[in-house]
Amino acid sequence: MRVIETELTDAFIIEPKVFGDSRGYFFESWNQQALQEAGLVCEFVQDNESRSRYGVLRGLHYQAAPYTQAKLVRVISGTVLDVIVDIRKGSPTFGKHIGVELSGENKRQLFVPRGFAHGFVVLSDDVIFAYKCDNRYMPSHERGIAFDDPALGIDWRVPADQLLLSEKDRRNPVFAEAELFEYGAI
Repeated sequence: MRVIETELTDAFIIEPKVFGDSRGYFFESWNQQALQEAGLVCEFVQDNESRSRYGVLRGLHYQAAPYTQAKLVRVISGTVLDVIVDIRKGSPTFGKHIGVELSGENKRQLFVPRGFAHGFVVLSDDVIFAYKCDNRYMPSHERGIAFDDPALGIDWRVPADQLLLSEKDRRNPVFAEAELFEYGAI
């Protein structure tokens, strides 16, 4: 398992070792000891999976304290552009974002630390998206940031007229009005 630093403080891409032959493939999608040795200490308590079609955009989501969540996200089949935004005031990368293409083919995973907003858009016809969370989901603490906030300038790589969002995601506040975190406090 290879852990790759990103441009955002505390966020990492994880590339598993994939063993393949004529029968198919095998890889470890999660190995607590290997990630702890790389400095990623996280006790996951919940696994989630979703299925979506082309153009579905889910996000940008996060949870307020004390239910903040770190996530380890991956794609089982299909392709997404996975986007995270550092929303920790005082962080060296506060307000910055990255987009990482995750697919069933590349088997990359993205570690999303606490204090980040997260979202993805489906680039393939269909996708199965899976993720681990280190804290339980609490609807009363669910928060979001507008996916199309010009201050963030995220290129979702899907034409705006083809994006499919929930009504809730259409009403998320812009970054400047969002509930944020203090770096080092979560």
